[in-house]
This record gives sequence, structure tokens and C-alpha cells, in this order.
Amino acid sequence: MQAWDVIVIGAGAAGLMCAAEAGKRGRRVLVLDHGKRIGRKILMSGGGRCNFTNYHVEPGAYLCTNPHFVKSALARYTQWDFIALVDKHGIPYHEKTLGQLFCDDSAQNIVDLLVTECDAAGVTIRLRSEVLNVDRLGEGFAVATAGEEYSCQSLVVATGGLSMPKIGASPFGYRLAEQFGLSVLPTRAGLVPFTLQPEDKQTLEALAGVSLPVVAESEDGTRFAENLLFTHRGVSGPAVLQISSYWQPGERVNFELLPEGSLARAVAESPNQELKTWLARHLPKRLVDALLARGELVSKPLKQYTPKELAAMEQNLAAWSLQPGGTEGYRTAEVTLGGVDTDELSSKTMEAKKVPNLYFIGEVMDVTGWLGGYNFQWAWSSGWVAGQVV
Repeated sequence: MQAWDVIVIGAGAAGLMCAAEAGKRGRRVLVLDHGKRIGRKILMSGGGRCNFTNYHVEPGAYLCTNPHFVKSALARYTQWDFIALVDKHGIPYHEKTLGQLFCDDSAQNIVDLLVTECDAAGVTIRLRSEVLNVDRLGEGFAVATAGEEYSCQSLVVATGGLSMPKIGASPFGYRLAEQFGLSVLPTRAGLVPFTLQPEDKQTLEALAGVSLPVVAESEDGTRFAENLLFTHRGVSGPAVLQISSYWQPGERVNFELLPEGSLARAVAESPNQELKTWLARHLPKRLVDALLARGELVSKPLKQYTPKELAAMEQNLAAWSLQPGGTEGYRTAEVTLGGVDTDELSSKTMEAKKVPNLYFIGEVMDVTGWLGGYNFQWAWSSGWVAGQVV
């Protein structure tokens, strides 16, 4: 049995960050991953350019049953710390929108950064090494793969969630937590497109490819001003991905297509213009045609609407309502909501309170960030704090 100080299960963003930090402290670190490539989710992210953090990271951008849990790690290893690391490695990057930072060239730059940091810290990475069994061994752990058996003092679980099964996502981390008596909260897909009810799909699927800026609002009042994109299967785009994390089955989502008061101003400015003509100057024409076909609007000269009719249309355009049929699920979800209950973990070290020397970092726990680099920052921050103590 090969003996190590630290074994990290998962060669993703959080796992590699933790491994590099532990290695810098002189710990003998082994990273095990069942896949063929390091950092597969990193490579796929941001359209292949990796949205590696965000200028505006703050605790309010994270969903967690305990909203205070993320504060310590995010404060101790900030977005500015990771940006400094990117600068140290000479990686060119740019801000896209809303503080989102992307590599100029390729997400491979971020993987190379992590591998370089691990190499410099003496970390060993073994791919195609599926962990089959983990047992307590004294105060440490015994870890078995198909071909090897290892022991370690500290075990770090960085196996991610259930999103994107085609790149190897699995419930391994949840099962391991339950094996050691830790609570795991129900999981569901987050940052994911919506599918439509059959009747809506019939009238809206012809809009596939149409995109427009909206304000999306969930039933709990959460709002995001981003773009809405119609697809063949339903609706997507940043506004939908963001609001999906706050949506529960059976709920409706409202989209502000036009700000309240727009029609009233239009009547005052262009009383003789047909409604559909005026709307087509402010919204995609195909969307206007669809709203007319669905009977949600009736077009006539603006001056012919009664105040009551005008108020009803204003309401419809300011809070256009859809009840999604569901989501596209883990297949296209960027993250997994739920996971290892953070009440079971130390917010300062990510160590399981009931199981000394067992740590959970990254997406496997019940912490989910907004779209836009927030989840990568959680990987860096949680991995870094665990790396200081394992």
C-alpha cells in the first residue's frame, strides 16, 4: 500500500487548486481521477475560453442553505488572488460583460496554470484511476482503485456534481459523504435551459435563434437583467440560466420584454401608429408576430386602445409569463444545486466536522454560484482554504 500525506479525488478546478497548495506546504500529494484528461470541465467552459472568475464576486452571488458558509473562504482567497495567479503565468484575458473574465486564447491556459503549479509543488497526478473503495484507516484513509491501494492522512473529495455526465460526472462524492454519515441535500440541475409546455412549444419553437435583452424574475422575486434566447427545445440564454437556479417545478417565470410605461409613452408620441409596427421597432419582429398569433396582443392604431386594454398589454409586456415544462436536466446544466450539506463542514477548512481529515471542496457541496465565473471562484477559494490545512 502506497502511503501519501494527502489524496485528492478529482483533477478538476478545486482538486488541482487544493493539491498545489498542499504540495507547497511540503505535503506529499496524490491526485486521482477516473478520466483521461485533466480539467475536462475547465476545457469546456466559457465556449472553450474559461470564464475563470468575476470582478464582482461576493457572497450574495451564491445559493447555499447556509448563506453565511461561503463568506470565510471567499474572503481568504478572493478573485483578486486568482487574477494575480493568472497574471503571474502571463495568461492574457479580457472582461466580456458584467465582470466576467475569459482567457483571450483558450481554457487550456487555465489547465496549464494548475498543472504547472502542481508540478512545482511536487504533486503526483494519476488519470484513469477510478476510486472503487474508501475505508477509515486509523486517523486516515485507505483508498483502493482497480490496480492500486493507497493510504493517506487527509482525504479531499473534489469530484464535482452531476452536471455534464458525458464528461464523467457521477454521484461518487455524495455516496462517499453518506458512507461516512454526512447529510447530502437533494440535488437538481442548475444554470440550465428550460423546456416548454407542449402548447407553448407549438407556438414558440419557430422563434429558435431569436435573442433579446430582458429582465427575468422568479416567483421568489429574484431578478436578472440578461439576454433571453429561444431554442428548438425551449428557452435559454444567460437570463434563463441564471433564473433556473431559483426556479422550482410548477412555478412561473416572468420576463420583462419592455419596461412598464413604454406603451403609454408610445401612445403619446405616435398615436396613429399600429401597435405591431411600433413593437417591431423595439422587439424582434418574429417575437411580435408570435405574441399576436398567441392572442396575447391585438394590433390596431395605438390611439384606439382603451385605458384598460392598454394597462393589460403593458402588464403582459412588462411581465410576460411562462410556466416551463421543466429543464433540460444534467445533460446541459452547468452546475448541480444541492449536495453535501455545508452544516456538516467547517467553513474555514472544508473539513467534515464528524470525520477528522475528510474534506469536501468545490461543486460536490451545497454551494452554487451565479453564471459568470462565480463557480470557478468557489472552486479556487474552497480548494485554497483546504490546501492550507490538509
